[in-house]
Amino acid sequence: MSNPFLARDTGFLRICGHRGHNVSAPENTFAAFRAAKDLGASSLEIDTVLTADNEIVVIHDLLVDRTSNGTGAVKDMSLADIQGLDAGAWYDPKFAGARIPTLAETIALAHELDMVLEVEIKEKVHLDRYLTALKAAVADPDDLARVMMISFDHANLKVVKAAIPGIRTGGIVHEKFPDPLAVARISDLDELCIDLDVFDPVGAEQLHAAGIAIRCHAYSPRTWDRARKSGLNWDETLPQYLRAGLIDTLSGDDVGWLKDFVSASGCER
Repeated sequence: MSNPFLARDTGFLRICGHRGHNVSAPENTFAAFRAAKDLGASSLEIDTVLTADNEIVVIHDLLVDRTSNGTGAVKDMSLADIQGLDAGAWYDPKFAGARIPTLAETIALAHELDMVLEVEIKEKVHLDRYLTALKAAVADPDDLARVMMISFDHANLKVVKAAIPGIRTGGIVHEKFPDPLAVARISDLDELCIDLDVFDPVGAEQLHAAGIAIRCHAYSPRTWDRARKSGLNWDETLPQYLRAGLIDTLSGDDVGWLKDFVSASGCER
């Protein structure tokens, strides 16, 4: 069966909007997701937390304070409470009225836009209830096929993989490991999500040989400017990795910038 997260199966490099195209629209909203699609993304990285009435909603923080006009913990609020908040005006008045979407709504949007989802588990309080809600959200095989569940907590991903047959899981890593393939195998992962700063091409080759996908997170233009000033040579190394086919998905905050970088590097495929 073709794996939509592996470039060797799809025939192309996926560009992924980190929380959508969040440099021009409020993160984790439909506005940011549609902006990412319009700029050429075929993948979205989103964050998810559980409400008091066991609905999975798309928000990065356990609190609604930073990205809405509300205050308090998601765990103490119903879905109606959450979707009654304004999740756009904090970013720019033109986005006033934007809602915090549910995972189910975002999966439906992914079908509409023909995108795949990297769904990060941010829930920290009621993981058992989150898992029950997740089973319901991806019960349709067509929905399941578009989803990669990701987390820093690889042990939790192993629980998810055991509980939901056919689900794909990806472990986020911000450090180098002596044996990244062993890291993936011990938790039965389908993907490693690796920051560019710690990307290891030898490890990437080993992961691909084992059929494990790789999402490389390439940050934002502002981070790149700081990296250049610091003497880091990402402008040279990232095109090398792309041309070698070591990356299946390239993610970042600015989708347009990512697309332009890939094009200028002669790495479009």
